[in-house]
Amino acid sequence: MRGLFLLNPDAYDAIYGPHERADIARLVEIVAPLQTTQSVRTDPAVLADVDVILSGWGMAVLDEALLAAAPCLKAVFYGAGSIRYFATEAMWERGIVVTTAAHANAAPVAEFTVAAIVMSLKRVWHLSRSVRETRQFVARTDIPGMYGSTIGLIGLGMIGRMVAERLRTYDVQVLAHDPYFAADDAAALGIELCTLDDLFARCDVVSVHAPWLPQTEGMITGAHLAAMKQNATFINTARGALVREGEMIDVLQRRPDLCAMLDVTHPEPPTPDSPLYSLSNVVLTPHIAGSVGAECRRMGREMVEELARFVRGEPLRWSVTRARAALMA
Repeated sequence: MRGLFLLNPDAYDAIYGPHERADIARLVEIVAPLQTTQSVRTDPAVLADVDVILSGWGMAVLDEALLAAAPCLKAVFYGAGSIRYFATEAMWERGIVVTTAAHANAAPVAEFTVAAIVMSLKRVWHLSRSVRETRQFVARTDIPGMYGSTIGLIGLGMIGRMVAERLRTYDVQVLAHDPYFAADDAAALGIELCTLDDLFARCDVVSVHAPWLPQTEGMITGAHLAAMKQNATFINTARGALVREGEMIDVLQRRPDLCAMLDVTHPEPPTPDSPLYSLSNVVLTPHIAGSVGAECRRMGREMVEELARFVRGEPLRWSVTRARAALMA
């Protein structure tokens, strides 16, 4: 079986380390040096005998022209998350198998989220700012802590479920809003399903894990944030476009007791004049919740394991259907 790597050079170095590359070379014959979208558009002949593509961030769009140049292509192993940007109808019609490391990429997001929840319920963001500004230890008041607190999750996809599973080790109540999640499945996870309005009104921390789709864009309004409890925290590691950012800013300016921890914004990064940079109750991080640094190798390792299953003719664990791809962020 013949294969090649097709992705951005920096993604190649991040995702596929020496051990991953060596294991892949034992499974398939790598027929060419690392390829990029530009290189395969310039010289598509490199794809002529390729059975499998090992990829990640920077994968080329699999349109009719590219697929025509790759008549032997059977499978794409995408060592990252969503495949929506490169998947096409032509790809699905050809029956190309696509598998993704979305599960591996979800793990650090879940870890980041749980850490952020713990820190939020200790009011770390507010108290650390107060200590810095006053140059003394301030009163430890209005700190809810984890015990008995209520956590709200928006979306119970892969990441939302991972967060919920990790929260089961804490003495907290977990609410969730996901109109497509079955009540029985939620109950099995110890989750109470509720409306979006109820979620914001009842929770000490609300964390977003829904995909960015036409029907979810702008779903979180200023009214939702204004309804939050005193000293509550809003966490977004999903996509900034799910939130009506101007309305959120207005509420945060009126409610200094609230905190917004934003790993994503819309646009990203915020424009230089955005109040998000200066509001004292906003914590901004540069989209780091997903795989960074050594965490990226987890995605490469997952693709090595999937490739081994494919070569052996076994069912793939993380293959993506057309329907599932449409729901990915």
